Amino acid sequence: MDGISEELIASLRRAVTAAPEDTALRLHLAQLLLDGNRAVEALGQINTVLGSEPASASALALLNRAAAALSSTVPDVAASDGAASDVAPAPETPAPDAGSDDRPDFDWERAESDIDSTLPPPFVEPGRISMGEDGEPVAITEPEVPALTLADVGGLEPVKQRLNESFLVPMRHADVAKTFRKSLRGGLLLYGPPGCGKTFLARAVAGELGAAFMSVSITDVVDPLIGQTEKNLKAIFDSARAHRPTVLFIDEVDAIGLKRSSMVGSSVWLRQMVNQLLLELDSMSGDNDGLYVLAATNHPWDLDEALMRPGRLDRAVLVIPPDPAARRAILNHNLKDRPLAGINLEEIVGRTDGFSGADLAHLCTTAAEKAMMRSIEANEIRPVTMEHINLAFAEVRPSTLPWLESAVNVVKFSNRHGRYNDLAEYLRARQML
Repeated sequence: MDGISEELIASLRRAVTAAPEDTALRLHLAQLLLDGNRAVEALGQINTVLGSEPASASALALLNRAAAALSSTVPDVAASDGAASDVAPAPETPAPDAGSDDRPDFDWERAESDIDSTLPPPFVEPGRISMGEDGEPVAITEPEVPALTLADVGGLEPVKQRLNESFLVPMRHADVAKTFRKSLRGGLLLYGPPGCGKTFLARAVAGELGAAFMSVSITDVVDPLIGQTEKNLKAIFDSARAHRPTVLFIDEVDAIGLKRSSMVGSSVWLRQMVNQLLLELDSMSGDNDGLYVLAATNHPWDLDEALMRPGRLDRAVLVIPPDPAARRAILNHNLKDRPLAGINLEEIVGRTDGFSGADLAHLCTTAAEKAMMRSIEANEIRPVTMEHINLAFAEVRPSTLPWLESAVNVVKFSNRHGRYNDLAEYLRARQML
């Protein structure tokens, strides 16, 4: 193995397995693998380090070496004219004894001086992005990983309160709920602009209870054979009841629960589909206790009125675009596994009012693409910076505005009974009504 002892490599692998969080040890192993022309194996070790330390200068330097080794146009260690590599290999360190707790040390200061690293930290606090005397940003803010529970769903307090009252608390305290004749069943309609987290919220409800989660769309229901659509609906609800407690999420419910009054001519089968959905929600032949139905739609005004009565989808709740706290969490989640430098998270949060969760994810992806192209051109890893974020802002616009503009007419002319009061309040707060 070109002078590198296989026993040393094996010993280091065992040490890394015993101490998986020791990044210095893992990078030393990656260095030896690169010296032994085993770039693919080295890449696995480097990526593990970057997963926990995206801005690690030493890991990024080794990643550049690995990428060069895997490229047909860039040599592994030295240029074809014999020039030295950009990164000098660390001196070989003897493997630790089996009975010793001593591990090889990595000379971080030497590595940084070798590659002349001036990489800024991944995140900076607002108002603190000026460079200090040492050339480094003043402060660092590390991203947090949001968990899939209601407690970590940013904003949407009215929705979470309704879910707690109608389903979560009664399920956790079944004896008390029965005393007050509270049925352990229910339904809630989530409506709002696309991409604002209706599906994520439904999964968080299931995670709160440790309940089964079933997601249904029109492709799971509609069948060209006469009568099969109704059978599909019945089978879905029967399966949900069999695995109670269950959160049954019906996405784009307007596709299978549209107004029967708007159906004409050959749309008899659509009427039968809506009738079957109403029957299953009423559960005349089955017990729906422990079954909670969450339905989502972008167009609640297209739903059949019978779906909205008490006992079915009891209440319609607006799922608005994420507030600043939610945007911060979404941005953290979408940026955390990428190499970052000098990202001003608060500035991005302030510039993304009206962005949906999907828009925010698209913004982060676009910025990462810009950094990726720069990295390919430079033949080395370049982290995502505010420059790339600004380039992404030039291409990504909030997708919620067209929906909100169309909703203005609904509130003006179709809200006599107050069903869309929460939407009206939100539009007034944005000075759109």
